[in-house]
Amino acid sequence: MFCTKATCAKCDLVYFCTMTNAADIYALIEHRRNELGLSQAQLGQLAFGQSNSAAIQNLRRGSSPTAERLSALARALDLDFYFGPRREGTTQAPPPIDIDGEEFAAVPRVNAEASAGPGRLNGDAEVIGALAFRRDWLRDHGVKPDKALLVTVTGDSMEPRITAGDLVLVDLSPTAIDNGQIYLFNDADGETRIKRLHRLGARTVALVSDNPEHPPEIRNGIDAERIKVLGRIVWSGHNWS
Repeated sequence: MFCTKATCAKCDLVYFCTMTNAADIYALIEHRRNELGLSQAQLGQLAFGQSNSAAIQNLRRGSSPTAERLSALARALDLDFYFGPRREGTTQAPPPIDIDGEEFAAVPRVNAEASAGPGRLNGDAEVIGALAFRRDWLRDHGVKPDKALLVTVTGDSMEPRITAGDLVLVDLSPTAIDNGQIYLFNDADGETRIKRLHRLGARTVALVSDNPEHPPEIRNGIDAERIKVLGRIVWSGHNWS
C-alpha cells in the first residue's frame, strides 16, 4: 500500500489520492491524459518511448504498475509523483499575478543611497527598476505615483523601524518639515540622509534617530537653512537576504 500526491503544474487542479489499487491510478491518469488531449498511445510514447497503449490498458485491467513506471507516467503527464508521509499544501508554484495598470502604479527605484548614519553623497540618480504599488494604497497615504521613488538605505541610526539595506518609498511632494516625520533630505553639507526632523525655531532644526545609540544632532543658523527636504518616508521594505 502506498500513497501519492499528484499536482498538476499547468492547471488549478490538485489531486490527493490514497491509491490502494490500479483503478484509482487509472482514473487519475485518464483524467489528466484527457486534459492534455493525449491518446493512450501518445502517452505511452512520452512515458516509455513506445507508441502503444499497453501500459494504460494493463492498469485498466487491474495490474498495478511499478514505482518506476508510475513515476514515468507522472513525468509525461506533468504531475508531481510523491511517495511517503502525507504532506500539507502543494508543491505547485503560486500563479503569476497580472499587474493591472488601473489598480497598480509602478514606482521607480533609483541607484541612489540614503544614509541613516553619518551621511552619504550621491551623484545623479539613475532608474534601475520599479516596484508596483496599489493605487488605492498610495492614495490613502497621500502619495502621487509620479511624485514618488524608491531608494536604498545605509546605516543603522533608524533601527529598528528602518534597517540597512531596506528599500524606502519616498513621497517627493512635501518640502516643509512636519515635526516628528521621517524625511529624506540633503544635510547642510549636501549629504543625503534619513532622520526624523523637528523644527525648533526659525533657524534651528533637530535631526533625531530612532536608534538610541545615535544622539540627536542640531543644526543652527545657516546650517539649518541649508537643509533641503527631498521627501517624506512613507514605507520601508526589509531585505531578508
